[in-house]
Amino acid sequence: MEFTRFTKKNILVNTLIISIYLIWMSIVGNMKPDHFILVSIWLVSFYTAEKSRKFILGFSIFIIFWIVYDSMRILPNYEVSTAHIKEPYKLEKALFGIKVVEDIITPNEFFDIRNNKFLDFMSGFFYINWMPIPLAFGIYLFIKDKYLFTRFSIAFLLVNLVGFTIYYIYPAAPPWYVKLYGFDLHIGVPGNRAGLARFDELIGYPLFEGIYNKNANVLAAMPSLHATYPLIVLFYGVKKRLTWANIIFAIFTLGIWFSAVYSGHHYIIDVLVGVVMALIVLFSFEKIITITYINKLIKKFANNI
Repeated sequence: MEFTRFTKKNILVNTLIISIYLIWMSIVGNMKPDHFILVSIWLVSFYTAEKSRKFILGFSIFIIFWIVYDSMRILPNYEVSTAHIKEPYKLEKALFGIKVVEDIITPNEFFDIRNNKFLDFMSGFFYINWMPIPLAFGIYLFIKDKYLFTRFSIAFLLVNLVGFTIYYIYPAAPPWYVKLYGFDLHIGVPGNRAGLARFDELIGYPLFEGIYNKNANVLAAMPSLHATYPLIVLFYGVKKRLTWANIIFAIFTLGIWFSAVYSGHHYIIDVLVGVVMALIVLFSFEKIITITYINKLIKKFANNI
C-alpha cells in the first residue's frame, strides 16, 4: 500500500506536538536554533517517505530523552536538594586516595599533575563518542533487529530518567568544580571542559568547549551517565551476540570510564554508582518485560517502525 504522507490526522497530531514542544521550550529558557532544527528534522523525516517516517518514529524515544535533559534547566537540582560538594571529594579521597609525598590526593588531582599527550588524546577520543556510539548502535539495531532496537531505546531512556532523578535527590559537584571553586556553592557556574581542554589544544579546535557551554546542569556528577551509555551498548551487544563488535564495545566502555576520571569530570565513585544503577535498571527492565504485558506493546511498536 502506498504511503500516504499528508492526512488530516497526522497533520493535526504533528501540529499539536510541535506547538507543545516549542511552547514548552520557550518556557524552559531561550529558544535556540537547535530546537527549530529538531522540528525541521522531524517534519522532513515524517513526510518525505515511509522509511524515513518509521526511522524518526523509532528514534522518537531518543528525542524524548533529549527534551527531558534540555528541560532540566528550568529547575536546577540544587534548588530541590542540598548540593554536595565536599562529601564526594572526601569519600573519593578516603576510598581511592593516592599518596604523593606526604599528602593524599584524589585520582583526579593525580592526573591533573601527571598527564601526557597520549592520554590526553585518547581520553578526548573516547569521551567525544559517548553519544555517537550509542546512536550508531541504535541505527544498526534499527536496520537489523527492530525488536531489540526498541528494547535498547527504552532501556536507554529509563537509565537516563533514573539518573536524572538521582541528580535531583543528590546534587553532586564534579572534581573540576572543587578545583576551581572549592567547597562553596556558586550559583550559575557555567559548564567546564576541565582536562578535556588539553584535547582541544592538541587538535587546535575548541570541540569540548562548545559542548560543555551547553551543559544543562553542572551539579550532576553522580551518577556518571557517561559511564552508563557504553555499558548499555555492551549489554545489548552481548544479547545480539556481536562477538568482535562486543570486544570493541568493551574497550570503549573501559575507555570512557577511565576518561571520565582522567579528565576531571567524574570521581571513581560517580562511575561506580552509574555502573551499578545502569545494571539494576537493565536487568530489572529485561526481567519485567518477560513477565508483563509490556513485551507485547514493545513488539507492537517494533512492528510499526
